[in-house]
Amino acid sequence: MILRIALITLTLLTLNTKLICVKPQSDDKKVILPPFYTNSDTLWVDSVMKSLTPDERIGQLFMIAAYSNKDKQHEDYIEKIIKENAIGGLIFMQGGPSREANLTNKYQAVSKVPLMISIDGEWGLSMRLDSTPKYPRQIMLGAIQNDELIYEMGKQIAMECKRVGININFAPVIDINNNPKNPVINSRSFGENKYNVASKGTAYMKGMQDQNVLATGKHFPGHGDTNSDSHLALPLISQSYNRLDSLELYPFKQLINSGLGSIMTAHLKIPALDTTPNLAASISPKIVHGLLKDTLQFKGLIFTDALNMKGVSDYFPPGVVDVKALLAGNDILLFSGNVPKAIEEIKNAITNGEISQKEIDDRCRKILLFKSWTGLKNKQIINTENLYYDLNSVQSDIINHKLVKSAITLVTNRDSIIPIQNLDTLKIATVAVNESKQNTFQNYLNLYLEVSNFQIPKNNPTAKTNALIDSLKIFDLVIVGIHNSNNSPAKNFGISKDNLDFINQLSEKTKVIVDFFANPYILDSFSGINNASAVIMSYEDSELAQMYSAQLIFGGIPALGKLPVSAGGFGEGTGIILEKQLRLEYTIPELADIDRIKLEKIDSIAINGIREGAYPGCQILVAKDGKVIFNKSFGYQTFESKKYPITNDNIYDLASITKMVSTTASLMKLYEEDKFDFNKKLGEYLTYLDSSDKADILIKDVLTHQAQLSPWIPFWMKTVKDKALKTDLYSTKESSVFPLLVYPNIYIKKEYTDSMYFRIRDSKLLEKKEYKYSDLGFYLFQRIVEQQSGEKLDVFASKNFYSPLGASTLGYNPADRFPVLRMPPTQFDADYRKQLIQGYVHDPGAAMIGGVAGHAGTFSNANDLAKLMQMLLQKGSYGGKKYFNPETIELFTKCQYCDIDNRRGLGFDKPEQTGLKPSPVCRLASPNSFGHTGFTGTIAWADPDENLVYIFLSNRICPDQENKKLIKMNIREKIQEVIYNSIKSK
Repeated sequence: MILRIALITLTLLTLNTKLICVKPQSDDKKVILPPFYTNSDTLWVDSVMKSLTPDERIGQLFMIAAYSNKDKQHEDYIEKIIKENAIGGLIFMQGGPSREANLTNKYQAVSKVPLMISIDGEWGLSMRLDSTPKYPRQIMLGAIQNDELIYEMGKQIAMECKRVGININFAPVIDINNNPKNPVINSRSFGENKYNVASKGTAYMKGMQDQNVLATGKHFPGHGDTNSDSHLALPLISQSYNRLDSLELYPFKQLINSGLGSIMTAHLKIPALDTTPNLAASISPKIVHGLLKDTLQFKGLIFTDALNMKGVSDYFPPGVVDVKALLAGNDILLFSGNVPKAIEEIKNAITNGEISQKEIDDRCRKILLFKSWTGLKNKQIINTENLYYDLNSVQSDIINHKLVKSAITLVTNRDSIIPIQNLDTLKIATVAVNESKQNTFQNYLNLYLEVSNFQIPKNNPTAKTNALIDSLKIFDLVIVGIHNSNNSPAKNFGISKDNLDFINQLSEKTKVIVDFFANPYILDSFSGINNASAVIMSYEDSELAQMYSAQLIFGGIPALGKLPVSAGGFGEGTGIILEKQLRLEYTIPELADIDRIKLEKIDSIAINGIREGAYPGCQILVAKDGKVIFNKSFGYQTFESKKYPITNDNIYDLASITKMVSTTASLMKLYEEDKFDFNKKLGEYLTYLDSSDKADILIKDVLTHQAQLSPWIPFWMKTVKDKALKTDLYSTKESSVFPLLVYPNIYIKKEYTDSMYFRIRDSKLLEKKEYKYSDLGFYLFQRIVEQQSGEKLDVFASKNFYSPLGASTLGYNPADRFPVLRMPPTQFDADYRKQLIQGYVHDPGAAMIGGVAGHAGTFSNANDLAKLMQMLLQKGSYGGKKYFNPETIELFTKCQYCDIDNRRGLGFDKPEQTGLKPSPVCRLASPNSFGHTGFTGTIAWADPDENLVYIFLSNRICPDQENKKLIKMNIREKIQEVIYNSIKSK
């Protein structure tokens, strides 16, 4: 076999050299052969060669276009060509994967020699086939600084190609796009830097060829500096040979010397290389044979670009152009206009001595070597079962996320406005240009802070746009996304002058961040670029680009990309690198080392809970390593109605989680300010407790629920007589006498709050000092916080935590800030408020003091609650702001009295350490984990050992608070157990 390989190589090296137009490379330069020379079954190649007639060997040099979205007449035509002309392969165009796979099986079955199957898959199969993964265009890939990601993409695309029977991908494009007006290459290029183009082209190539799918470098000798489309005309490149050699040819040289398997020649007129009138490079002997094969010593397969393109078909008829392509040195004739006629013309050329049968045979042998290498010697049937799922795999999703996340480029960043800081001081609006409804970009921006959202539809009347500019003046910052772009330079990439004028005018009135989901050359049209506070280039208007670009703005992901081209006055390579992640990232499980399939078991547990009547709906969030990898909602607001499905925007009553996220957090803040000491006694802060048995209670014991306080007091019962509210205590109207809102049209007397506190003071202590959960101490802590801070508890917590965190929904009395329908209802309170409670705190005691209490009253969605939990998990820091010292977090969250069988931290719940007692969490939670549960059916938990946050919010008490199914079925714990079991490293 070694001898055969040597003979093949020698034959290829000694092909006709009379057409060399420039000096060959030095003899000592190592020639890297394509992989099919050293990894092919030459015995199979020999046997096939012997079985082919001379005409069939000519037929092997043809590759024609096949479609999987056309009728039977087209299919019959392809089958006829295969049978009668023994063509070498097919290039599949538009269609779908299953249809293509079935046709491939059909065509392979009738072909004497297995067919090469190819596709233009520069950004994956989706360039031609529906229902397949779409990877970024190469201009976006050019912004990525880690070429390993490009290799991984190439590898994955190759695997997807093989799954549908494709063995040649006409990619990568290694043209250097140094003409912004290029109508055909442009976004298909890695950019204008020859080193960047070469390195990324090499990575893409190796990724594919390592999977035995042939890569094709195109379009030789370089299509980047054109202003016309070779599909429609013969473009002219007027550059000198020296310029072409040093720039355009550089990526081709690099890939050739790295083992590139094939090259596609371009329909270009290049006088510096061949002055023959109207002769395209693709059919020029001087360029293909002389430059590519002899000077650059390329030994791989050489494809013509489609021979039906105007760049050649305007000058030479079918058959003639095919012969010229062969004479020039091409191996495979792509998209021939008339295969039978072309074969006849080639036979005539052989007869006339223009080309020899040996040259035909050499090309045929090279094609068969490739077919052997790619596995075609063993005919295989493509199995269409699970084809969609195999193509749209988890791995393709992972790679796509990594690529997009790594490409987005921060072009300018005046005063370091990105990532946005000081969220509590800013009024922010977003504007989606060329959109008519709120889009993914705006949705993800709202995950970090609830902002005002506006849209400017296409062809928006100027008067309406001007009115919007006036209304946006009140905002401190406006984030503008430019959407629905295209890749046509002639159409300004789909961005109108009015759109750009809008940005220019707006940036004169307020701070503006502009995010272009468009071709980077659009920056050339943005005259007001220097007025913008920041400019982001997101390259494509895809869901992933919108998702990750929004995160970059708020610091959820780092800024890593650099411009692959010069545009808007910014040089190639421009890009501000921000390496730190400041806030939560929203991504897929695998990027946090979580098994997606295992994690999906959460869905079935959540849905089963609804089916069994444990709760009408719920929100569940999981964050691992600062990445939110699960944030889903299930069910409806009530069991009775399907009118209002639960979404991630719904705001739940947190119940006793309030103790942790409001009261305890506030006490921790005061502790750090030396305004609170948990080693003191209650009476040292609350003088009204003097002479009572509560005055000498140690605050630490109250925080850990071992202060002998009663669990709770049903304060409302003494305010009801004969099942009706006492009229001396309640009013239907607000007034100075009745200022506290219990529920709409129910106001309670101001003085009654004092009566409640006196009842706490006078309540009987439990006989034994042991762990016994109680609300009463947290009523008292509210008084301590307000006394020591000089502010109401809700104001203090919001100012110090919720607002700066961007936790817009987290806080008290949500009906003052949001529509009531955003809050799922809780109990039907038949005894006290006589109605279904919605938008207001369920806990009667908290309601009686105006909805703001130390033990209950806060509301939130899962996302905003996760921000506070993540801050605690990160030892007190989040979003670039320090909320607590790490030592404070550690002190308050550790178990204080484990030695006396009390699991509690200071205001925080902890796991039970033995299996003998019920635990609030699953047994996999570490001893260092902490959090809190809530009566309404909620839990918020953080585990420092696994860097994990878990949120479960429900209204399990709707409509009946005696519904204990959530607890009996251990649903919260089961979901948490799934999360731990999904961690791949465990």
